Formats: sequence, C-alpha cells, structure tokens
Amino acid sequence: MARVKGAMMTRKRRNKILKMAKGYWGAKSKHFKMANEQVMKSLTYAYVGRKQKKRNFRQLWITRISAACKMNGMNYSNFMHGLKLAGVEINRKMLAEMAVNDKAAFTALTELSKAKLA
Repeated sequence: MARVKGAMMTRKRRNKILKMAKGYWGAKSKHFKMANEQVMKSLTYAYVGRKQKKRNFRQLWITRISAACKMNGMNYSNFMHGLKLAGVEINRKMLAEMAVNDKAAFTALTELSKAKLA
C-alpha cells in the first residue's frame, strides 16, 4: 500500500491561517509561525471582546437612564425600584432609547415610579 503524505492538508491549513492573518503588520502576515501565533491571539481577543461588548452596552444604557433620571429629579436606583413596584417590565436598552429619543414618555415613567415609591 502506498504511503500517504500530508502535504496537501498541511498547505491548506497553513493557507487558511495566512488568509486570516491578511492585513497584519510585517512578518505576521507572511510567515506561518508568526501568523499562527497572532491569529490565535486575535481569536482570543475576539472571544473576550464579545463578552465585554455586552458589559459595555449595559453600562452605557445605565449611564443614559441615570442622566435622564437626574433631569427628572430622581436617581437611577430609586427609579428602577419604583418601576419594579409598578410592575413595569421594560429592559434597560429600551429605557435608554426612550431617555434619548422620547423624553415625554420617559418623564411619564419617572412620575409613575415616584408615585409608587411615595
């Protein structure tokens, strides 16, 4: 039986890594060993970044809601507690959107929250 050599699969695997490393600076886009190291690192950064993106957006939404609450004479904590007591189940993303684009509706929510807290 003939011996099977791995040249084709090896070349395929290396070309796949080099294609992913396209645009990297210097030898990182040309030499397989350096490209492989950088691609592995980049994939790790991408994985971590997908988790951080969720945290960052939540932080942004909370900041926007908090700023809008302060304009209506409340703080974020009391506002959220009042909404919970009122049975309003709007997520932070939508609240932040209302705070930026629909100030009248957000003001109505703060009044509802104040009423439930009192």
